This record gives sequence, C-alpha cells and structure tokens, in this order.
Amino acid sequence: QVQLVESGGGLVQAGGSLRLSCASSGRTISNYAMAWFRQAPGKEREFVAAISLSGDSTYYADSVKGRFTISRDNGKNTVYLQMNSLKPEDTAVHYCAATGGLFTRGTMYYTQAYEHWGQGTQVTVFS
Repeated sequence: QVQLVESGGGLVQAGGSLRLSCASSGRTISNYAMAWFRQAPGKEREFVAAISLSGDSTYYADSVKGRFTISRDNGKNTVYLQMNSLKPEDTAVHYCAATGGLFTRGTMYYTQAYEHWGQGTQVTVFS
C-alpha cells in the first residue's frame, strides 16, 4: 500500500508561487498514477491535475492550466505541484491521491478513481 503525506502549503499573496510536495512513506509510487485535488470551504473536492505512471502525460483542470505544473520523481517517491500566478480562488486544502487501478481520461477527474489519499495541506492566497 501507499501512504501519502503532503507538504509545502502556506499563505501567499496573489500572483505568488508555492510548490507542494506529496511523498510516499510506504510503497514506491512508480506503479501509481498520481493526482492533486483541492477542496474549498463549503465546496466539493475538485480535480486539479494528474500525471501518468512514467510522467509522460499530464492533465489539468481548465482553472489551473497554464499556471500549475504537476511532476513526479519516482526515485524520490515524490509528486510535486508547482503553483504559479496564484489567485484567491485557489485557496483550498490540497490533497494528493494515487491509483494503481483504472486511470483514464474519463475517470481521472473524480475522487472515486483513487484508492489512496493524503491528509491535505492548506493553501491560502490573499489579495
């Protein structure tokens, strides 16, 4: 199994940047597709970005495309989310997720597709 721990969240001014990390403290992540989700107060948890096992393919929500970059370093068992040009609308708890099963363009956007989740890290963006 995989145990995921997020880090790197914090308070940042609009237009600034943060880099989130998701580290596995259990099994290697090399056989798992990985994703980032976020959840703002009073809202549903929503898809942010996903990356294939090898890192060859990445996928982004329209709201973050061009600003965020997901990457992975399987040797370090770590997935990253580089967040640039942050907006107040990005304020949310950000969660790392992993799946060793079905991962398609039709399913990756939904929380149900992922078997493993981290505890989340808070990102707050102020004007």
